[in-house]
Amino acid sequence: MFENLRKPWKRLIAPIARGLHAIGVTANAVTIFGAAGTVIAAFVTGITGWMLAGSLVMAVLVVFDSLDGSVAALEGGGTKFGAFLDSTLDRIADWAVLTAIIIYLVRQPDFMTVWPQVCFYSALVAIMTSFVTSYARARGEAVGYEAKNGIATRSDRLVIILVGMFLYGCGLPLAVLSVFIAVLALLGVITVWQRMHRIHQLAMADPHNRVNS
Repeated sequence: MFENLRKPWKRLIAPIARGLHAIGVTANAVTIFGAAGTVIAAFVTGITGWMLAGSLVMAVLVVFDSLDGSVAALEGGGTKFGAFLDSTLDRIADWAVLTAIIIYLVRQPDFMTVWPQVCFYSALVAIMTSFVTSYARARGEAVGYEAKNGIATRSDRLVIILVGMFLYGCGLPLAVLSVFIAVLALLGVITVWQRMHRIHQLAMADPHNRVNS
């Protein structure tokens, strides 16, 4: 959904990327800082329950993390290791954000009531779909098929999570956050199916689909 905003977003953050490049900050350093900061902020948020502050800090870190591609372009182009590092650390950051919500929930005295349970199990499903969405694309490319499609890309997932956390941090009931995470889980399942379906279509149309045993 938010993938269509990638180009205007890149233009918006271009001055920041140029500033980082000018002082010698590398694309890989941006990637590492953004991911490490997100993990730390996520766990602090989960333990303290400061959802409002945590969602805002993580939103800033997500913006910072998105600078790595722009900085890499200023360095003369990204590297294969840089792409690998970015994708790998993104998975860790995604896990940390959803794990923060789980940590927060299990520490609540009313954890066994309806809405904490809905949020908890939805978060577990969302973690699974986050990893499988990325894996489906990577594995598809490994066998020669591209599957970047899907209703909920990483940017979509992060917006849903952080907006839900922000609204809950503003004082709205846990039911609101639970609905956001449930929607996230549902969209994640749909995205996984879309990518599997896409690769199936490409494979069925490929005369060289057979794998030698």
